[in-house]
Amino acid sequence: MTTTEAAPEIRSSIFSPEHEVLRASARAFIERELAPHADEWEEAGDFPDWVFERAGAQGFLGLSYPEEYGGQGGDYLSSLVLKEEMARCGSGSVGMALAVQSDMATPPILKYGTEEQKQRYLVPAIKGTRIACLAITEPEAGSDVANVQTTAVRDGSEWVINGRKIFITNGCRAHFCTLVARTDRGSIDDAVGPEGVKASSINPRKPSGYQGFSLFLVDTDTPGWQVAKRLKKLGMHASDTAEIVIEDCRVPANALLGEEGKGFYQIMWELQGERLAGAAGSVSGAQLMFDRALEYAKERHAFGKPIGANQAISHRLAEMATEIEAARQLVYDAAWRLTKGEYPVKEISMAKLYGGLVACRVANHAMQVFGGASYLMDVPIQRAWRDARLIRIGGGADEIMREIIAKTSGL
Repeated sequence: MTTTEAAPEIRSSIFSPEHEVLRASARAFIERELAPHADEWEEAGDFPDWVFERAGAQGFLGLSYPEEYGGQGGDYLSSLVLKEEMARCGSGSVGMALAVQSDMATPPILKYGTEEQKQRYLVPAIKGTRIACLAITEPEAGSDVANVQTTAVRDGSEWVINGRKIFITNGCRAHFCTLVARTDRGSIDDAVGPEGVKASSINPRKPSGYQGFSLFLVDTDTPGWQVAKRLKKLGMHASDTAEIVIEDCRVPANALLGEEGKGFYQIMWELQGERLAGAAGSVSGAQLMFDRALEYAKERHAFGKPIGANQAISHRLAEMATEIEAARQLVYDAAWRLTKGEYPVKEISMAKLYGGLVACRVANHAMQVFGGASYLMDVPIQRAWRDARLIRIGGGADEIMREIIAKTSGL
């Protein structure tokens, strides 16, 4: 992907001039092709599939993937640039849906997949011609991944999958799914897992069951795969979120992704990229909310002067700016460590925890600055306030992040 557009000023030493040229290209695409439709898609409760195709055609779904699979061959920071810029589309739904495609459902295919799986699933996902979803969560298993009850039983040359999945982003429109299922209820492997701690420490209340999970690639037109319901949500209205029922869904033996029985560790690896992507998007969204609140505080007059001239408002804005910058640096530090080949579980958990808390606080403060106007549905700040809350639940709740931070700190 090339562009002749002038790059904006470099904001952090972790980004090269090439990253900033990419930023300019991504911003132009988002503001030209996505942002004008944000209100329309929010009202409709959906956005069209051509968004994936256009993003893929521009190279934005494969920024850090190898060129041999249609990617751009960039580093992780290239992907981070896009996550920051996506906040400008005005719809958290679109950014989340594209992130599922590029940073959640497909990284395990690149890392663990066979060449055949990469050609069949990864290549078209990078192009945006096949839409992906990731199915981990179930009605009785959210942050407690080890409690997943969906099963996959080997039957000759096939696997038979049964279970239910819920809160599946892209679940209504996806062409294929990266799915977590139980293949064996074996005993725990107490070796150090991908979270940087012993598996038994991830959830001390469940002393067994971290082995016996596997990942599968399932085409959603396979008999037995059914979208049971499209879920209505507080925020992210334009993103389709599904409950999936899987009944005697037969997939070939080569649908197994990676090593049988190692799915728990593989999905824990995937969650690190998911968490950092979510943190980056949340912090960028918080920055935009701050910018709008600051502008409004300068323009809105009360008692004969701009409301920003009141110390109560100006100090609120000062606190917002400080917390955003602190959260951003946590994200950048974790991202920098990733580019150096580290596996910074603790730092990623810190970035997600604090980034989510800051995003929600900034959204709440911005609502207060806007006053009564913020409560109107045609004012974008209310949408940002609703969308911001998800990061503190999805991809590992705040409580899980605190547990990981505590365990990786030696507690």
